[in-house]
Amino acid sequence: MSVDSPLETFVLLLSDVRRRTERSVDFNQELSKLAEDPDIKEALEARAFVAEKSLDKIDQAFKLINQKPVALTGKGEEVFIEDFRREVALFKSAPARRLFVLAKLIHLSHFRIGEYAALISAADMTGHFGVGVILESCLADYLAFAERTRRLIRKYAEARAAARGTP
Repeated sequence: MSVDSPLETFVLLLSDVRRRTERSVDFNQELSKLAEDPDIKEALEARAFVAEKSLDKIDQAFKLINQKPVALTGKGEEVFIEDFRREVALFKSAPARRLFVLAKLIHLSHFRIGEYAALISAADMTGHFGVGVILESCLADYLAFAERTRRLIRKYAEARAAARGTP
């Protein structure tokens, strides 16, 4: 596929984010079934719910620019998920596994934050300011995900320190 204009670039990037978002719904649901901790399970279920709403927003963005998503391979997500499954299986300790899962979730959130920041700029560059508003709301969701995950990590770190009797 040849990309010849900023609008085509924007459609390509938006299609990629749509595919990743669609895949993240399934991944978060899969993780929530594996989560042993009720707080993490609830957070993952909430992430899946919000990601579904983001799909609606992204579809609306395509409608506003009068375009359809383009087909992309999605191999990057598959490699990440395969690596994640393989790596998480190595953890025998529940606290270590919990920290690993949360670290990967925050990593993904920050990756998505970068994607949305670029998309918002591309929307502005192509003159689709209403689409920029929609994408800003998706960005806000990922900023909230990153912050909530950071708080969960801190909560578990504080609990571990308290259990050891260290301040």
